[in-house]
Amino acid sequence: MLRVALTHRIGAFTLDVAFDAPPGVTVLFGRSASGKTTIVNAVAGLVRPEQGRVSVDGWRLLDTVAGVDLPPHRRRLGYIFQEGRLFPHLTVRQNLTYGAWFAPKGAAREDMGRVVDMLGIGPLLHRRPAGLSGGERQRVAIGRALLAAPKLILADEPLSALDEARKAEILPYFERLRDEVKVPILYVSHSPAEVARVATTVVALDAGRVTGIGPAFDVLGDPALWPIGVRGAGAVIAARLVRQHPDGLSELDAGGIPLFLPRISAAPGSLVRLRIAAHDVILSGEPPVGLSALNILPGTIEAMHQGDGPGVMVRLVTPAGAVLARITRRSAQIMGLAPGKTAYAIIKSVAPAPEDVIIRADTAG
Repeated sequence: MLRVALTHRIGAFTLDVAFDAPPGVTVLFGRSASGKTTIVNAVAGLVRPEQGRVSVDGWRLLDTVAGVDLPPHRRRLGYIFQEGRLFPHLTVRQNLTYGAWFAPKGAAREDMGRVVDMLGIGPLLHRRPAGLSGGERQRVAIGRALLAAPKLILADEPLSALDEARKAEILPYFERLRDEVKVPILYVSHSPAEVARVATTVVALDAGRVTGIGPAFDVLGDPALWPIGVRGAGAVIAARLVRQHPDGLSELDAGGIPLFLPRISAAPGSLVRLRIAAHDVILSGEPPVGLSALNILPGTIEAMHQGDGPGVMVRLVTPAGAVLARITRRSAQIMGLAPGKTAYAIIKSVAPAPEDVIIRADTAG
């Protein structure tokens, strides 16, 4: 368990946060300048807050009241930066082993061979960073962090410097870290698709405050907590792939409701996380008929969140899970939408982007 409580002022900006991060990947999620990187740097010891406490499994890294402030090299952290930041004069193997120099004797360590195999970097060991692609450099940076025998891994927007192809290459490795490595990970992101894919827990931030904390399903699906604005809003639902159809569609079962998507490269029985963007959802007050859309989710309106503009964010609870719909205030008034009323969410089969369809490795549950 990672425990964080920080208060810090930078000019006119005030950070005042407190949260507990359970095992897995805890994502700090919010707009630019919401305090994400300041939190990570305070945990790393690169920023000393005016007041604060940081501990990992009871081991205090920082306690301003008690006068505890371990220097960065004694905090037992693995830090994955945006650009990898490998040593250019060292080989990949030498970069991987560098962090182990700072680990205390007798500390539990990851096996070098297992890490190399997990990250697929065996063929790179004798090369230098200048000859690696961006994705390869980030895989080496992940390996270096793991091999430093860390008690905690920090990842500050580790994919932001990569193009979409390289992001797709790296994301599965963070999923493997989440599922196979016991070290907790504090991960910074402002990408909803990235959060939906890797997060065990989401800490939503806005203007230096925690606005919500919980599983991705809950935080991303709550319009009142949405941390990066309505344009990127969307909810996450869980489903199971049940069959592949000869017309190129994959059929999912989401709480007993069939959903159809362009073919998913996975075997029947695979678990799927599906992020549905709010702007891809149309609402109907009656069971729709005669539509080309194949995916219709009946549900009950749980909440409506109105901002300053002409739009309304509607949270619809369905058998498949909560779904968000962004509609105009005028449409909501014409339809008489209100909490407690029945509505139907209509989703085009081709609407979810490929990065919003996340295949889980396990098939249990």
